[in-house]
Amino acid sequence: MKNKSEEIVFILLGLTDDPQLQVVTFLFLFVNYIVSLMGNFVIILLTLLDPRLKTPMYFFLRNFAFFEICFTSVSIPRLLTSIFTGDKTISYNGCATQFFFHFQLSVTEFYLLAVMSYDRYVAICKPLHYLVIMSPKVCYTLVFSCWLIGYLYNIPSVILATSLEFCASRKIDHFLCDISPVLQIACDAPHFFELLAFILCLSTLLFTFSLVALSYSFIIKTILKFPSVQQRKKAFSTCSSHMVVVSITYGSCVFMYLKTSAKDRVTFIKIIALLYISVTPLLNPFIYTLRNQQVKEAFKYLLQRFCTFQNNETQCRHK
Repeated sequence: MKNKSEEIVFILLGLTDDPQLQVVTFLFLFVNYIVSLMGNFVIILLTLLDPRLKTPMYFFLRNFAFFEICFTSVSIPRLLTSIFTGDKTISYNGCATQFFFHFQLSVTEFYLLAVMSYDRYVAICKPLHYLVIMSPKVCYTLVFSCWLIGYLYNIPSVILATSLEFCASRKIDHFLCDISPVLQIACDAPHFFELLAFILCLSTLLFTFSLVALSYSFIIKTILKFPSVQQRKKAFSTCSSHMVVVSITYGSCVFMYLKTSAKDRVTFIKIIALLYISVTPLLNPFIYTLRNQQVKEAFKYLLQRFCTFQNNETQCRHK
């Protein structure tokens, strides 16, 4: 590992070599990244400051917003730096680190979405016992378990990936160190590693999607039994934001990972990966805020407090 990390330097080819497209890509990614950070930070701030959002649902939403900040920060800042400076090289240790956190956060996201689905199941199907079942201790345990599973799930793939031997080529046909493009430049029978990565991704998708589908099957069954149309609409509205995010996330990953040949999918998944890493974290804050009345009211309340504070500060200065 020591000799390998000292000698190997990879070249991330990125998205395009066209100078004009690089400018457009840089501006697109930069604006997306800044707005995504601001949007997710606002959600974290709202759920911490507004007393009306001190519930398990918004506790999980706050953790999901923090996750989105971490996830997009693993690759986007380095990609922006590469486009701006023209330096496409990345060290072996840097590539291994990026691969580790990208894979870990990807697995963690699906388990966190499954936990959020379970939270909605308890809230709608067992409302009288909601606060007892989803106690603070249980909420912290569930979130910690999601991060721990992502870490443990990542260890076998990282150990095997770091044991790969690389041939003459050091060019990775991607903008980040993902498993498929890295396997393309490995020279020691990468089919086993590709199969392992496929099995790990597939098992994560199937298991977590089964949990999500099971939760929502009980939710829909319960909602349809509500006597009032208004009650049914209100119940569906509390789940709609999460269902949209689940659809976008799972849909992106199906395109990215559920092909058997790394050579066939490397070119295609660069665009899908860019949307998944850059656009999805940008959309999530808007999905949760625009479709959630409580969050919108909390945002208005926070703006009013901020404006009142600014007015008081201005009056004090004039005095």
